[in-house]
Amino acid sequence: MEADNSLQSILYKRGSLQLLDQRKLPLETIYLEIRDATDGWSAIRDMVVRGAPAIAIAAALSLAVEVFNLEAFKGTTDDAAFFLNKKLEYLVSSRPTAVNLADAATKLKEVISMAATAASEAPSIFQAYIEAAEIMLKDDVASNKAIGSYGVSFLRHQLKNSKKLSILTHCNTGSLATAGYGTALGVIRAVHSEGLLERAYCTETRPFNQGSRLTAFELVHDNIPATLIADSAAAALMKDGRVDAVIVGADRVAANGDTANKIGTYSLALCAMSHHIPFYVAAPLTSIDLSLYSGKEIVIEERSPKELTHSRGGLGEQVAASGISVWNPAFDVTTAHLISGIITEKGVITKISSDAFDIKDFIEKAAK
Repeated sequence: MEADNSLQSILYKRGSLQLLDQRKLPLETIYLEIRDATDGWSAIRDMVVRGAPAIAIAAALSLAVEVFNLEAFKGTTDDAAFFLNKKLEYLVSSRPTAVNLADAATKLKEVISMAATAASEAPSIFQAYIEAAEIMLKDDVASNKAIGSYGVSFLRHQLKNSKKLSILTHCNTGSLATAGYGTALGVIRAVHSEGLLERAYCTETRPFNQGSRLTAFELVHDNIPATLIADSAAAALMKDGRVDAVIVGADRVAANGDTANKIGTYSLALCAMSHHIPFYVAAPLTSIDLSLYSGKEIVIEERSPKELTHSRGGLGEQVAASGISVWNPAFDVTTAHLISGIITEKGVITKISSDAFDIKDFIEKAAK
């Protein structure tokens, strides 16, 4: 069940789950044992595991491990279904902005409901849940590789005047943020494997430094030509003509294409438009929330002030004046008019106008 990538954020075999503690990277590689949904909730909330796809998989598997290791369950099938549903609702509360987590919970609840209708005893429902969670792990890796494949094909066609491409990315969207391979970083991997990558640029992604700690770690590990820049250096890099495209991930995409992603994404999109550089979002269809018409409806999570007032994203010494007020949103929303295309595992969603995408139509056609 492990992803076929040497850098793995999730180590799973039935009854056992370990998550790479990404707070310790790049200096230490430590895996934490996750025994139940409570451990899973804490790991997500405390940023042991992060990245929308990885969060969803980690949550689903934490509950799978819990029910696999349950001592004799004495309740009815209805009791088992209620138990699982409540645990899933609890897990969703760990990271409300990541729509993949809510989407996974909804799909798993459907599995639970169907199993409860047919089952005569509680263990059958637990077994159905475990199998469904394991399929999600396997499917995520396949989805990411498809995103990479569509991404490199699309970029080759769109940027045909460039022999090789230099791509700027933000935050971490690689194998550490998913079950394996990655979304935006997966596209960069695919571009590199095709011999088309000149250089990858990654931002440090303050205040938690997912770019400098995690993306840079993955790029060096995979021997991909890469350069780390300060968040505030992106505009100057673009002005120097050293960026051919910007590719980022997504925590939630609204029906019109507005996208919530790690704080700082909106600034990059504005800079890219100003310098006439295409700006792409790479994300699985599970990141799309058709119930939200626009990004104005996306709830933005605020993180602890300590992430700004202390070094190492809140884990180190104090660096800010005591008593200062802090505003620390985890995400911002990039409006659709700033986005050139959305790269998914079913193809690339392009605009129907300068301001919006018809994502619903794309999804309906992809399902046929």
